[in-house]
Amino acid sequence: MDEQQPTKKIKLEDPVSTADSNHDNEEDSKPVVIKKDKDSNRLCPYLDTINRQYLDFDFEKLCSVSLTRINVYACLVCGKYFQGRGTNTHAYTHSVAESHHVFLNLHTLKFYCLPDNYEIIDSSLDDIKYLLNPIFTTEQIHAMDNSTKLSRAIDGTLYIPGIVGLNNIKANDYCNVVLQALSHVKPLRDYFLREENYNKVKRPPGDSTYLLVSRFGELQRKLWNPRNFKVHVSPHEMLQAVVLWSHKKFQFTQQGDPIDFLSWFLNELHRALNGTKKRKSSIIFKTFLGSMKIYSRKIPPTDLDEKQKWQLMQTPEYQEQEQESPFLYLTCDLPAPPLFIDELRENIIPQVNLYQLLMKFNGQSEKECKTYKENFMRRYEITQLPPFLILYIKRFTKNTFFVEKNPTIVNFPVKNVDFGEFLTPENRAKHKRTIYDLVANIVHDGEPTKGTYRVHILQKSTGKWYEMQDLHVIDILPQMITLTEAYIQIYELRA
Repeated sequence: MDEQQPTKKIKLEDPVSTADSNHDNEEDSKPVVIKKDKDSNRLCPYLDTINRQYLDFDFEKLCSVSLTRINVYACLVCGKYFQGRGTNTHAYTHSVAESHHVFLNLHTLKFYCLPDNYEIIDSSLDDIKYLLNPIFTTEQIHAMDNSTKLSRAIDGTLYIPGIVGLNNIKANDYCNVVLQALSHVKPLRDYFLREENYNKVKRPPGDSTYLLVSRFGELQRKLWNPRNFKVHVSPHEMLQAVVLWSHKKFQFTQQGDPIDFLSWFLNELHRALNGTKKRKSSIIFKTFLGSMKIYSRKIPPTDLDEKQKWQLMQTPEYQEQEQESPFLYLTCDLPAPPLFIDELRENIIPQVNLYQLLMKFNGQSEKECKTYKENFMRRYEITQLPPFLILYIKRFTKNTFFVEKNPTIVNFPVKNVDFGEFLTPENRAKHKRTIYDLVANIVHDGEPTKGTYRVHILQKSTGKWYEMQDLHVIDILPQMITLTEAYIQIYELRA
């Protein structure tokens, strides 16, 4: 039996939640006809008007008219977002004006037919609900790295879950490559694919770092969604959270540095997950945290004679100091490029072996470090290798006037990299395994301030490598990866 009541006082057997109500239009006093019998709930004559190719839930959930985030519905015919459901709301007006009748509440994931204002319950809409909120079981996650099954988008295009492009909104390729690389770090991916792992993490009032965590989790679920409608994902909501929480330090309207973003992002995720200084206090530290000893000693002034230098070196101030230091990534210094040119009057691009760069951490090689007042000699000794090791190959030198790029090519194997070779015998004995395989390789192309970034990703189930540059995804031979100007690399400890 139909029930007629004022809009402000809707009372049904199944009460409408706050998110579903039309409380934003209290001035409206016209009656709304609510159809509540079971048949009307289940039978909707407008389901064939839904245009799935127009549906895109990657962008901010804002009403396209009022720009509010409260009580937003998606029109499943044109894909636009509107607020409210009662009479005189934007969704209701759109329904009457355009004859678009099927809407989805983006918060409750319930479907409604407007302007009749009844809930639609139909299993044929489950794919739309899954697109908005993909859910993964533990079994599905465990099978990801072994499955070779291709998925099909709404237009028939085949794609591999996890190997999908990310939109470049303007200049966010430096963020995209980091997000793509992290999405293939298995423990991190598995953790964020299950929302229950972090949705109950308590944060202090007013602390919005949880927004960063939830947005990253949403992005991971979309990247690995086997039932996507399209073969790319927009990181718009993720980037909005980055801009907000970094106080506009990182933006998608101007180019940034991936290593700065990666360092900030990992530390903020760790803090948002209530991580402490303890080694296994968050999934970030469990995955990436290693430790080293840093030995430093002051260098005596150069204007002293040998005897004075020797005497100064005996004082406590000039004795070598030892400090234990954790790390999330290792910085590898490239040798200075040669200044000479060959007979064709072209610059020679030098090459260096990765192992040469890693000798910096063998506990014996000393490196001069300058501060504003004093000079130090430092040596680094790795004491604990993490399950996933991030290498930052320092290519850019910045000063007051310009930025210089070192084009040196780093020769590295993509498999069987033994990081135990630069450990001391004592530290090597602490590790059961030291063999790593490359899983992600971020590359910089072009000029220091105008260049672009791309990333190489290992797809584990097939063993193939893919190159991703925003929306462009192609397969690539592993031999070609080593010829690029590698900038950030992620290695996985072999089991």
